[in-house]
Amino acid sequence: MSFAVLQSAFGLVAFVLIAWILSENRRGVRLRLVVIGLALQFALAVMLLKLPMFRDVFLALNRAAQALEEGTRAGTGFVFGYLGGGPLPFAEPYPGAAYVFAFRGLPVIVVTAALSALLYHWKIIPVLVRGVSFALQRTMGIGGALGIGCAANIFAGMVESPLFVRPYVASMTRSELFTLMTCGMATIAGTVLVLYAGIIGPVLPGALGHILTASLISVPASILIAGVMIPESGQPTLGKVSPPSESRGSMDAVVQGTTLGVKVFISVAALLVVLLALVSMFNQILGLLPAAGGEALTLQRILGYLMSPLVWLTGIPWSEAHAAGGLMGTKIVLNELLAYLDLAALPAGTLSERSILIMTYSMCGFANVGSLGILIGGLSRVAPERAAEIVELGPRSILAGVLATLMTGAMVGVLV
Repeated sequence: MSFAVLQSAFGLVAFVLIAWILSENRRGVRLRLVVIGLALQFALAVMLLKLPMFRDVFLALNRAAQALEEGTRAGTGFVFGYLGGGPLPFAEPYPGAAYVFAFRGLPVIVVTAALSALLYHWKIIPVLVRGVSFALQRTMGIGGALGIGCAANIFAGMVESPLFVRPYVASMTRSELFTLMTCGMATIAGTVLVLYAGIIGPVLPGALGHILTASLISVPASILIAGVMIPESGQPTLGKVSPPSESRGSMDAVVQGTTLGVKVFISVAALLVVLLALVSMFNQILGLLPAAGGEALTLQRILGYLMSPLVWLTGIPWSEAHAAGGLMGTKIVLNELLAYLDLAALPAGTLSERSILIMTYSMCGFANVGSLGILIGGLSRVAPERAAEIVELGPRSILAGVLATLMTGAMVGVLV
């Protein structure tokens, strides 16, 4: 067993220990939950990363992602012309010079949202949610309502997932509510799945399969971390799937999904402009300070120093920990989209293939400061009587979500 594998294994223990130190009731932590949570993560990781049949599934998923991207390009090329991928009226000075992210990268969100709504209407996603929920209830001993809410996070976002169990959220125990919030922070929505895969695809073969696997593994990690930070002391809440929205037909589902996708598209585009502008201005201010180590101070450098120990625990070599820590810091302070863009733009050799894989899993979640407002606003609308408690638990859910995705990265580090 190599030192890198032992390093990742040590990280798994360390992340659980950090959660225990931050626990509301250390004596109430159930050892069974920790053991089963780790075992389930390991089993999922081995099954999805090591078994040949699932490698074939990954290849099929990547072909599906390529088909989705090509289909989106057909639409954007028709509507936006060469800006959206249509024939160029001029010669590119260099490969990729004509690529405009707003017209080529982001529209896949709209198409994915419409496709997801169609799959909801055809009852395909609800069946998958019930299956995952049943497995979580049987293995981790959680209630039906929480199992459905956590399972839904694999396919939907942190706002949409609670809608699957909206009649039961108000009556959930404090631990269940926190676990539901943590799952939302530790996973990503299906609407951005293909977008993120397209961004990191050039540096990580099979990116779509890895991102989907990350969300799957992070669900038991979230239940484990949340259960340690706020142990269960009440009766689990029973429940069944409640459709997030009703559509009158397939076309109506497509229209509803497209409308949602456009809202997400505009939100993501606007946030990118604002966040990149803020980072640039902050770095300009830091540039006025004396240089440290012969280089100007930047937000990325500062975050790299702060997050280096945590990413080292996932199995990243110390020589690469500063660069990886900067990515993790960007993901927490800003968002995972910018972190993945930075990962894809790193100079060749900055991170090894193993480190790129670990960081892809470690950053795969919505746990960031910006998501806090989205989570609080969305969940408070579902259960207004629990709004004060949701606001109180919000900051802790970010920390729990980060620990859960770091655990997922460390689990992958044990196996690769």
